[in-house]
Amino acid sequence: MQETKFNDLEVAEEMADAARAAILPFFRQSNLETANKLAEGFDPVTVADRNAEKAMRDVLARHRPKDGIFGEEFGQVEGHSGRTWVLDPIDGTRGFISGTPTWGVLIALSTQDGPIMGVIDQPYIGERFVGSAEIAKVIGPTGTTRLKTRPTPTLDQAILFTTFPEVGAPEDRAGFEAVAQHARLTRYGMDCYAYALLAAGQIDLVIEAGLNAYDIQAPIAVIEAAGGIVTDWRGGPAHSGGRALAAANSDLHVAALEILRSY
Repeated sequence: MQETKFNDLEVAEEMADAARAAILPFFRQSNLETANKLAEGFDPVTVADRNAEKAMRDVLARHRPKDGIFGEEFGQVEGHSGRTWVLDPIDGTRGFISGTPTWGVLIALSTQDGPIMGVIDQPYIGERFVGSAEIAKVIGPTGTTRLKTRPTPTLDQAILFTTFPEVGAPEDRAGFEAVAQHARLTRYGMDCYAYALLAAGQIDLVIEAGLNAYDIQAPIAVIEAAGGIVTDWRGGPAHSGGRALAAANSDLHVAALEILRSY
């Protein structure tokens, strides 16, 4: 099968549209069945997660059959182009089953060096955050706006977000709390929407741990396109997952990294 003439952004947007259509009928439905992926703990998955990833894979089969795919629900398919689409059909399934609009669809296009394009899509709110070397924008209910991170200069003026108060293992939590004690405001439970808010210039830092590649690759592309920085806690690449520090600018990144390097 040959690739179509659609460009990569058009393919990504078609995937996001397909995921929206697959997910929204299940959101805030009281009879939604939820399975647990873990023998110990709770990592939920729903029919909406699976249907959305299948819908995105169908789009790729039509438009990008030579590219690889790495998705949360259905694993990895090797490609022949040197490029991989990294998919998280619902990042924040805990939030999804709780009815909060902080979850999102994550789509990244990556090479071996990391993501080159990313989409964070929030179907219920109707916001789509897009980032690449050529574009940094959010399309939402009020129109299209350029994405640009904030120039906040110091930690004591910064707004810091994370998803879980636990932030991974005990030593991860200790690192997060060491930064949090310097921040002006700390908020929890935002899933991928925290990264979108950072790219949109609403907050300054996101610190997380225990991530998979499909959790972080789309946010990396969107934040970097908006002028921000995303690394691991040692200042290295974060696209493989693990610990992540997302910062609105280099001053905040350096300040937070100086603390996190000790953990």
